[in-house]
Amino acid sequence: MPEVIETIVYRLDELDDAAKEKARAWYREGGFDHDWYDAVYADFEAICGLIGVTLRTTSVRLMSGRSRQKPRIYFRGFWSQGDGACFEGSYAYARNAPTEIRAYAPKDTDLHKIADALQAVQRRNFYQLRAVTRHRGHYYHEYCMDVAVERASPTSQDMTDDAEDIVIEAMRDLARWLYRQLERDYEYQTSDVSVDQTLIANAYTFTDTGRRFG
Repeated sequence: MPEVIETIVYRLDELDDAAKEKARAWYREGGFDHDWYDAVYADFEAICGLIGVTLRTTSVRLMSGRSRQKPRIYFRGFWSQGDGACFEGSYAYARNAPTEIRAYAPKDTDLHKIADALQAVQRRNFYQLRAVTRHRGHYYHEYCMDVAVERASPTSQDMTDDAEDIVIEAMRDLARWLYRQLERDYEYQTSDVSVDQTLIANAYTFTDTGRRFG
């Protein structure tokens, strides 16, 4: 015959330290199956637009039947030596990029250096440099990007000797910057403080040992 089984459940702040750790571990194991990095991607897209990078996109179908354009950004992390980030897109001169970047991210000197380097090399090449970045291989880091640089000169004038290396390194520096932001955001979202806030805000309940209930 049917039986009624009663279980006493607790909120996170009612658990002892050991049970809290188990509750946090439950969330960390299954709480990141969503696109937790969307805010970092959006920030990166905005920065790319200011610098002169147009990211390639892929059409992704939504559950509603509609579709959205997802930027071709790839990363893997954050524990192995070969982890990193890369992207696909095209680069062209963006007027006032150093000024725009400083207005958008006034304290980020790494972004300032990237914008300054691109501005300087473009000036030496009459603002005619173009580049295309594509991912290759099975890994995701800055050296998995093929960066093809050219000078769109109407008189077929060659680019300066340093131009190709500077543009390639700037694109790789941008990928490195992206990876650092992803890593920092992940570390924040998986920190005890952030996880506790999520567990409390969503009113999750647990047994006295920290096992998720419900």
